[in-house]
Amino acid sequence: MLALHLVVLLLVLLPLLGLWQKALALPSPEAFDQVSKVMLVPFVVVVAPVAEELAFRGWLTGRVRALWLVLCGFVTAGFLAMVNFHVYEVQASLAVLGMGLIAPAGWWWLRRRGVVPGFERTFPVLVWLSIVVFGLSHLSNYPRFSWALLPMVLPQIWTGMTLSYTRMRIGIFGSMLIHAAANGISVSLALLGG
Repeated sequence: MLALHLVVLLLVLLPLLGLWQKALALPSPEAFDQVSKVMLVPFVVVVAPVAEELAFRGWLTGRVRALWLVLCGFVTAGFLAMVNFHVYEVQASLAVLGMGLIAPAGWWWLRRRGVVPGFERTFPVLVWLSIVVFGLSHLSNYPRFSWALLPMVLPQIWTGMTLSYTRMRIGIFGSMLIHAAANGISVSLALLGG
């Protein structure tokens, strides 16, 4: 799956999008500029793949406990944002610590629960929605938004497709490994290319 992912990405999507970017004088993504050089590789190759796989594909089984963990992740991210923006900083910090206890406790308590009713029926729509949201979330890598940038997230849409397939066929750790490998190759090419 990694080979298929990289062949389409490196030989089809990136060359075509490079032409699109040059033709319309679009800005380059600034994702690598937002992370210190010391933390770039660990962040891009470890933190981002784990966090993004859990958020965008961890719940694709439809199990109640998986959805619980995603919900806890979003709540924790909200508390972390409060800490970052100095809004009720002490209370939000304590809430983050509390979520570190609540999330696994709820996961353990919900371990015997099955799939959410109706999940199987809506599964195709939910998968495609998660793929599109995953792709569009990468527009934040650019310094400013333009409608002409929409095709620039096709690599992330493709990535979402291959990782969703991998997630359902192999499991979450398989999608994390492919995501980490693809990010590692991408960041290596970006650093070598200047």
